[in-house]
Amino acid sequence: MRARTAAFGLGGAIVLLVFAYFAWGGLGESLVYFWTPTELVAKGPAAVGRAVRLGGVVVPGSVDWNPDASRLRFRISDGATEVEVESANVPPPMFTEGIGVVVEGAYAADGVFRSHNVMVKHSNEYRAPREGKHPSEIYRDLLRAGGSRP
Repeated sequence: MRARTAAFGLGGAIVLLVFAYFAWGGLGESLVYFWTPTELVAKGPAAVGRAVRLGGVVVPGSVDWNPDASRLRFRISDGATEVEVESANVPPPMFTEGIGVVVEGAYAADGVFRSHNVMVKHSNEYRAPREGKHPSEIYRDLLRAGGSRP
């Protein structure tokens, strides 16, 4: 009986140690934080190389999309600070100037945020196409309402 209680206590202690390791050690290193451009720039050199999600609005007139080189550059702003973003991926279909975006990547020492994932904020309103209308026509209407695609 005493050996069984000791084994149970030892097993519980091991489980707690493993949980503590993941909570304070291993898990903490793999977290990706969400920052605004102002917060990113305020971190200075401490932000360089860290995996971050950066959120803001695409600054009108800042989009430079080169489909031949598959290179997208633009600036995002939180209303106070702008950050240059560069991505080697094709922009999402609804990407346009003035739209809210979240980019995942890392801030480089040269002041450019290198993104490996660009996500756009969009309406959660779904409208099925009317009879005889192709879904691409709805997409075109959305772009006209929200701006033009790069």
